[in-house]
Amino acid sequence: MSIRKREWKTGKGIAKEAWVVDYVDQGGVRRLKTFARKKEAEAFASTAAVEVREGIHVADSASCTVQEAGDLWIAARESGEDRLERSTTDQYRQHLKLHIVPFIGDTLLSKLTGPKVRAFEDALRDNGRSKAMIGKVKVSLGSLLADAQERGLVVRNVVRDGKRKTAAKRHKRPLQVGVDIPENGEIRAIVGALKGRWRPLLVTAIFTGLRASELRGLRWADVDFDKRTVNVWQRADRYNEFGPPKSGAGARSVPLPPLALNALREWKLVCPKRDTGRRDDQGNAIRELHLVFPNGSGKVESLANIINRGLIPVQITASVTVDTGKMDDKGRPIRQAKYTGMHTLRHWYASWCINRPEDGGLGLPAKVVQARLGHSTIAMTLDVYGHLFPPGDDADKLAAAERALLA
Repeated sequence: MSIRKREWKTGKGIAKEAWVVDYVDQGGVRRLKTFARKKEAEAFASTAAVEVREGIHVADSASCTVQEAGDLWIAARESGEDRLERSTTDQYRQHLKLHIVPFIGDTLLSKLTGPKVRAFEDALRDNGRSKAMIGKVKVSLGSLLADAQERGLVVRNVVRDGKRKTAAKRHKRPLQVGVDIPENGEIRAIVGALKGRWRPLLVTAIFTGLRASELRGLRWADVDFDKRTVNVWQRADRYNEFGPPKSGAGARSVPLPPLALNALREWKLVCPKRDTGRRDDQGNAIRELHLVFPNGSGKVESLANIINRGLIPVQITASVTVDTGKMDDKGRPIRQAKYTGMHTLRHWYASWCINRPEDGGLGLPAKVVQARLGHSTIAMTLDVYGHLFPPGDDADKLAAAERALLA
C-alpha cells in the first residue's frame, strides 16, 4: 500500500495536486483512491490496511447506494428464510421510500459515516418527522446496514456501532399508574360497565394480558375450559392474516380467572359463526365456530372497531375520562376516554401480576410475569415493569431479618 502525490494542470493552465492511495484489496484487485490532503490519505491507508488484512475491506467502487441496498433488504424480507410478516415489511418499505431514500438514498454505503447519520436525523426533524418516527427510521436504517454487511457491501454498521444513549432515553419516564396503567378502581368501573359483545373480549384482555393481535387471532380450539387456560398459538396482523406469535416466547398458556372463564362460556353460546363454504344434505350453508372474538360475519375483527366501539365507549360509561378543556353547545365540559389503546389493559395485567396480594395483586415472580406476557427475555419485562416490583427492603422486613439473624 503506497501513498503518492499527483500533480497536473487543467486545460486553463491551473496547477492542481492530489494524494493517491494505491493498494490491493483482499481479493487481489488493485484499487486507487484520491484525496485532497495527505493527512486524509494517510488516515484512509491506515484503516484500509487493517480492513484488507482482516478480509472485510469494501472499496467505494464495490459498494452501492443506500437505496440499492434498501431494495435488496426489502426483497430479502419478502421471501426466503428472512421473510417477515406483511405488515412489518410494509412498514420497512414505507420507511425506506418516504424517509430514507429522499435524504440519503444516493449516498454510497462506504461514505455513510456517523456524522452523516446525525445530519440525516436533523434533516428528518427539520422536515417535520416526529421524535418517535425518527427513532423507528433509525432502527430500519440499522437493519438495512446489517443486511448490507452480510452481503459484503459495507464494512461497518454506523447506526448500530454509533448507537448512543440520548438524554431523553436515559431519563425516559417509567410507566405510571393512573397515566399509562389504569388504577384498580378504574378497572373495576370498566368491568362493571361492560356489556354486550365487547364484554367477553375486554374482560379476557384485562385478565390475561393478551396483545390485541393475539385476541383477534384467538380460536375456540385454543380455549381449554377444563384446564381453565387460554393457549396462544397465533395472532392476526393488521391485514387480518394469521401468523405465529410475536416471538418464540409468545406461544404460551395463560390461566383464566373465574370472571373471564364464565364470560367466555356465555359468549360461546352466541358467538358469530363463519361460513365454511360447505353445505349439508338439505343444501343449507354450514357455519361453525372458529375465532373467539370475530366480527358479525365470523371473520377477524378490526382493531379500530375494538377500540372505537368497545374500549372507548365503556370508559365514557364508566366515567374513566379526562377533561378535554373544551365545551359543548350548552357550555358543559367535554370529556373523553382516558386510555386510548388496548395495550393499556396489558399494562394493567402486568401490574396486577406484580403487585403484592395485600395490594390486590398476584405477587408473581418476575420470571413468571415474563412467561405470562410472552416477552422474549426477562430483560424486556424488567425494563418495562421493573419499577413496579416491591423492593422487599421496607423497615418492617429489615427489622425481622435482623432479629432472625441475631437471635
